[in-house]
Amino acid sequence: MIEKRQQTNEGFFKKRRKLKVFLIILSVILIALAADFLIVRHIALKRFEKYEAMAQSVDTSYGRISYIDKGEGEPFFIFHGITGGYDQGFDVMGERTDSYRIIAPSRFGYPGSDLPDNATVDMQVEAFVELLDKLGIEKTFVTATSAGGTVAQRFALMHPERCKGLVLYCSGYPDKEKPTESAGGMTGPPQFFCNDFMMWMISPLFKPMMGMDRSVIKQIIPMKDRKAGIGFDSDVVNKDHTDNYDNYDLRSIKVPVLIIHSEDDKLADPEKAKFWSSEIPGCKSVFFTGGGHLMNGNSDEINSVVDGFVEDNK
Repeated sequence: MIEKRQQTNEGFFKKRRKLKVFLIILSVILIALAADFLIVRHIALKRFEKYEAMAQSVDTSYGRISYIDKGEGEPFFIFHGITGGYDQGFDVMGERTDSYRIIAPSRFGYPGSDLPDNATVDMQVEAFVELLDKLGIEKTFVTATSAGGTVAQRFALMHPERCKGLVLYCSGYPDKEKPTESAGGMTGPPQFFCNDFMMWMISPLFKPMMGMDRSVIKQIIPMKDRKAGIGFDSDVVNKDHTDNYDNYDLRSIKVPVLIIHSEDDKLADPEKAKFWSSEIPGCKSVFFTGGGHLMNGNSDEINSVVDGFVEDNK
């Protein structure tokens, strides 16, 4: 009897020791994860503060627009993609301010820019025309990345008189033929994920799902300043090529067009980019075999191609 009790007690204490070890390991993991989140968020917020300090704002008929305006030379008006803002827009050509004037506004609902009621892509275009007027810019090179391509294409179609040229970096495009159904489903992250912690949690999936390094999270935080814009892109902008297909007859664009795209882009269909590069009159195009949605590793060739495009059309 005594021997059985001893065995029972030994088993009990072994289980307790195992539980303690498990809890210690779990605590270490949770502390490490919490530390990583706080460090990443701190770095991201410090990064954003630098751009926020450069930003300016103007009032338009569609509310306030915030933007960064740096550099001298031929103006480039840059429209960022989803989860972006004036910071991400400026990063597209921020290293070229010695050659060009870079104007990078936040689109509707992104950092510093209002989201008007019942906003549309066309309203965004007209708001940007007002911004150009206030800046005293008559004509500019309109440039866009990702979801910003929808607005840029519409801008070129609606106001060719304000465009020296249209440059599309890994942008979205309409289908080859008019869709028979309206756009449905998710075209962006659900609002539940639009906060710093949740985006950090899913950032390990950036590479397998989107082909982008996890470190991109440092360019997305703070999410609170982007949440409204992400919702607008998801509900309106990313569906406009389908729901208003007739507004995007890119064959009728009357300004020079340069398409730059990666063949391994997981977010913006390279096959559509190739199709429209052959359909848009006089379109110039460059396709990289690698680099993904952000076209990493191709900056030298991109700069060379853009410089040539400017020289031909300034």
